[in-house]
Amino acid sequence: MSYLNFDKTLLINLERSLSKEMIRTNRAGAYNSTTLIDCNTRKYHGLLVLPLSDELPEDNYVLLSSLDETVIQHGAEFNLGLHKYGWNNFSPNGHKYIREFDCEVISKTTYRVGGVILAKERMLVSFEPRVLIRYTLVEAHSPTTLRLKPYLAFRSVHELAKENNEANTDMREVENGRVNRMYDAFPELYMQCSKKVEYAHAPTWYKNIQYYKEEERGFDYKEDQLVPGYFEMPMKKGESVIFSAGISEINPKKLKSLWEKELKRREGRKDMYSSLRIAAQQFYKREGDKCYLLAGYPWFKASAREEFMAMSACTMGIGRPEYWDAIVNKTAVEEVRNFMEGKPCKLVGMDEPDALLWFIRALQEYANYTSLEEVTKVYGQLIIDIMVFIRGQQHPRLFLHNNGLLWVDGKERPATWMNAVEDGRPITPRTGYVVEINALWYNARLFTAAIQRCLGKEHIADLMEYQAEITKDSFIKTFWNGMYLDDYVDGDYHNKEVRPNQIIAASLPYSPLDRRQCKAVVDICTKELYTPKGLRTISPKSGNYRPVYIGGQLERDRNFHNGPVWPWTIAAYAIAYLKVYQHSGENFIRRLLTGYEAEMSELCIGTLNELYDGNPPFKGHGGMSYAPSVASVIEVCNTLKQYEEK
Repeated sequence: MSYLNFDKTLLINLERSLSKEMIRTNRAGAYNSTTLIDCNTRKYHGLLVLPLSDELPEDNYVLLSSLDETVIQHGAEFNLGLHKYGWNNFSPNGHKYIREFDCEVISKTTYRVGGVILAKERMLVSFEPRVLIRYTLVEAHSPTTLRLKPYLAFRSVHELAKENNEANTDMREVENGRVNRMYDAFPELYMQCSKKVEYAHAPTWYKNIQYYKEEERGFDYKEDQLVPGYFEMPMKKGESVIFSAGISEINPKKLKSLWEKELKRREGRKDMYSSLRIAAQQFYKREGDKCYLLAGYPWFKASAREEFMAMSACTMGIGRPEYWDAIVNKTAVEEVRNFMEGKPCKLVGMDEPDALLWFIRALQEYANYTSLEEVTKVYGQLIIDIMVFIRGQQHPRLFLHNNGLLWVDGKERPATWMNAVEDGRPITPRTGYVVEINALWYNARLFTAAIQRCLGKEHIADLMEYQAEITKDSFIKTFWNGMYLDDYVDGDYHNKEVRPNQIIAASLPYSPLDRRQCKAVVDICTKELYTPKGLRTISPKSGNYRPVYIGGQLERDRNFHNGPVWPWTIAAYAIAYLKVYQHSGENFIRRLLTGYEAEMSELCIGTLNELYDGNPPFKGHGGMSYAPSVASVIEVCNTLKQYEEK
């Protein structure tokens, strides 16, 4: 049995199986995603979802929502599909035929219908918007026919389709299949098979398909989808047939070789680390000669803060230096330069106050995989230019004060990763001197001094170290309250809420804290914030504690950073914990990983969610796969490995 294997007992239990999702990407923005039993529960689910921007607003679009299979023997039809309709009505209940779901290499579902055993395997073609589904008739004692019925959506992932007269229901014939373009602004969808098929045209709107995940979130959750007709083909025992859906025609004779070629590219999921390693690579998005690291799936774009937080672990940390080169050298460096020169940027949020500081931190992490000399050679001047840019008061949202600290205005617009808003204003208005921003700033000053020294500029390095010492003194006077670090300070107001942001200061290579202060920060985070899924965003002792991420949009936004756990902070926590407790803390950090091990078979299998409830059972929410979460746990694993090798 493989690492990610689920049997009949779980799969036929809708209460359990509908909560388990999967997502696969093609590293160019396209993805397919659904539940383990192929019942879509989100409007973001679909067999073929891809980015479009030519004639449509730039977004991801669901073209092929699902594909229902029907096994036919002796005139009897057994429909393997599953959709949710009104009043908790599920139809046609194809999940009752599932015997196993396996996802060691690619996702594979095995059905048993009487004497028929049918295997279904799914795969996205790398860097091409095309999904392949291979059906293998493993067992059959009499003539068997397979019918395939496509459900078309042709809409943005943020919208829902409704029956209308504008939809084109015609299907144009191509070799071994048909083509449809529901609306003029969309590309054509080619649906073809590796063998000759019969097609029956019978356009029908299936109405009020429901997505309960959207209902939970307080959004519209009912959709109408067009089924233009169905394909049929006879199958023999042992035969495999490949179905292809893409926006370009393909030679059906090449589908088998394409399948085998793509299968060779795949890695196995044998444990938590290999699963997260594969998950990390799914965030890559190539656009022409550029490459970005998406913040996550299914609704995220390439965001500066999240990319810079996650890019070292998701590239160098998993042994993919070629993607560091593609994401950083060929893309991010230009984005940073463009921002400092006032040019347009593709990366969302380049002007966020902490984005450039996280970028420098990522380059510092790169030095751990190479050397300070290598970073100095390749990025030294860029790092120096960023520091000059900030010190010269050129950043539109960062202001360097005479005490050496950076000041931000977070009252009207969010200034940090805690960026939920209500009526356009920050729910958590972290403003003034913010603890992690100034910790990153102090770290950046000393890292830049080390680069100057590496360049042989001793005098400049001495000056920068002197300036950093001023920042350190001001940091302690401003944030240290004798027991832990205040979250932010605005004039005479000191926000003393116990939040995980302070752990960043204790974890950095150049920390403004002494050993005693680091220990105090680690200990209070352990005592008040630690859970099996990471650190809560605020202490349960706070009157603002709202640990459960439920309700409508406004309620969830209010809870977003006031109780739920965000796993992205766990790497900083583990690093700080090991810095304080050293080898005696290794077993605790290993046990910490068991909370994430459990998540490999929950919710979105093989990856980690954006956030989790702050109270048991710590249910996952938000984006089904989030790059900073995945990167952070990879970094914990790598840090433990380094300690074991010492």
